[in-house]
Amino acid sequence: MHTLETPIKNLMKARMNSGEVAVGMIVRIVRGVEIAAIARSAGFDCLYIDLEHNSFSLETVSQISITAAALGVTPLVRVAGHNKADISRTLETGAQGIIVPHVETRAQAEDIVEAALFAPKGDRSLLATNAHTLFRGGPAAETMAKMNEATLVVGMIESVNAVENAADIASVDGMDMLLVGTNDLCNSLGIPGQLDSPKVIEAYKHVLDVCNAKGKHLGVGGLNTRPEIAKEIIRMGARYVSTGSDTGFLTNTAIATAASFR
Repeated sequence: MHTLETPIKNLMKARMNSGEVAVGMIVRIVRGVEIAAIARSAGFDCLYIDLEHNSFSLETVSQISITAAALGVTPLVRVAGHNKADISRTLETGAQGIIVPHVETRAQAEDIVEAALFAPKGDRSLLATNAHTLFRGGPAAETMAKMNEATLVVGMIESVNAVENAADIASVDGMDMLLVGTNDLCNSLGIPGQLDSPKVIEAYKHVLDVCNAKGKHLGVGGLNTRPEIAKEIIRMGARYVSTGSDTGFLTNTAIATAASFR
């Protein structure tokens, strides 16, 4: 029996654990592996493929994820819901992290961790030769330990109820980050679109306090149109920020370029 020599490392997770900020791009329309190279050239630490609001196949997820990891850009995937089989199967494609929307309770967080991680933290089934090991085998216990360490588990906080339960959610061993979905949170607060509301900042402060107390990371989502607010929350202590999507980058630049020639 030989030691698993293939390095398995989540660069984004390591960056946040060292106290630095990770900057990410959402992938919603580009289906080719080129988006991973663009993310690398642009200087993003990670990209996440959005399955909640789009129609990517797992084959496409796999191609982009494997390419991104090879280029040093951490590939994350936001799944459509809480189905445990979807979570584990998506990670099997080569994604180094899973983002689960609408996490409301500790029980849900426990189920997510159970699906995303291997024993002893979870009960994910092991396929030893996989994209994460570059399809090389190794001792099962070592492989599972290394893959657990390299897997980023993220729960999205998107409602008043989720904010109130943030401490319970963050207390689950294996839940690495709470990512606030600001737009849905505004809807839950009854203030749709009011991203700069004091209620939003208050919610962020509460979730940050919880994260600091539980040794977890705070992520900022949905504030790409209000970067000044996102930067303030980063100064407060957030360790991840979604800066926008391929859709927005392409559309906004195209509109501005066309207008410049009129």
